[in-house]
Amino acid sequence: MKLGIVGLPNVGKSTLFNSLTKAGAESANYPFCTIDPNVGVVAVPDERLKLLADLYDSQKVTPAVIEFVDIAGLVKGASKGEGLGNQFLANIREVDAIVHVVRCFEDSNVIHVDGNVDPARDIETINLELIFSDIEILERRIAKTSKVARNDKAAAKELEFQQRLKDYLEEGRLAIGFETKDDDEAAWLPTYNLLTYKPVIYAANVAESDLADDGASNPYVAKVREIAKNEHSEVFVICAQIEQEIAELDDDEKKMFLEDLGLEESGLEKLIKASYSLLGLISYLTAGETETRAWTIIKGTKAPGAAGKIHSDFERGFIRAEVVNYQDLLDCGSLAAAKEKGLVGLEGKEYVVKDGDVILFRFNV
Repeated sequence: MKLGIVGLPNVGKSTLFNSLTKAGAESANYPFCTIDPNVGVVAVPDERLKLLADLYDSQKVTPAVIEFVDIAGLVKGASKGEGLGNQFLANIREVDAIVHVVRCFEDSNVIHVDGNVDPARDIETINLELIFSDIEILERRIAKTSKVARNDKAAAKELEFQQRLKDYLEEGRLAIGFETKDDDEAAWLPTYNLLTYKPVIYAANVAESDLADDGASNPYVAKVREIAKNEHSEVFVICAQIEQEIAELDDDEKKMFLEDLGLEESGLEKLIKASYSLLGLISYLTAGETETRAWTIIKGTKAPGAAGKIHSDFERGFIRAEVVNYQDLLDCGSLAAAKEKGLVGLEGKEYVVKDGDVILFRFNV
């Protein structure tokens, strides 16, 4: 999974990226300190892995990972090359979802690029730049489709669809909210790779004092939540500064620090939950003496497709899957004991994998 972190300059974007990935992107109180998109790979925290690894005495533990891309602060006119412009919009096209950091705190020491804090305006500024960039992409598509549409019924139909979609975007609306009329249109839309078709997670960046109640008393956060609800987006509340402090601590210190703040989980954990929820992802597990590992799949994936995440041969030669819930396995103390209690299922090609399944695939190629 690849997430792109975007936002206006000085909203806490690079501070958040640093804390998430400990990758050390330069963070300073001026726009465009992130000149190249910084990339960091983060392990997905999953306590199930350690418990299973202890049970099997595994030599290696491999968590699922998320790749974060920190994209330089966008400004009004970025789609036309203002600030650092289009090169950064191009980097967003490669991600699965967008993490949009929105400033929801007052601090006279941190300059706001537009002079004052206003989440609705800030979100609109970024969205408009993404829309303008998408319109440009569509115009190029329309010009290309027009050349063949006269003698090709399918192309003529797609041209009409492209024009309708462009009109929709020109009304200031996001492609993700566009309603397709039939299967053809539903198939075309994802292939255009439009920025505003990507799902969005809003990171409401607040002061430390707003963390304990999850931003409930912060009017800026309320505004972000209202916008996200209308867009069917996810929101999580974070204090980028605190996350940076947490990033320097070991696991035990981190737990104590979070407890002192009245928090149950870090911003990274909140973000991972939000992104898994938004993208409809789950993890299944494999465990043994050699390795215990988490595999990320889309909810609803059947057993052969899940096997294919490990290796294409597993999917091609799939015979069956031995499946046990990780908690049942832990409670029983071994796979043999779980089998004796009838808790291990022998599943075929139609089995839909569930979050927390521990699976052994049988295959033959």
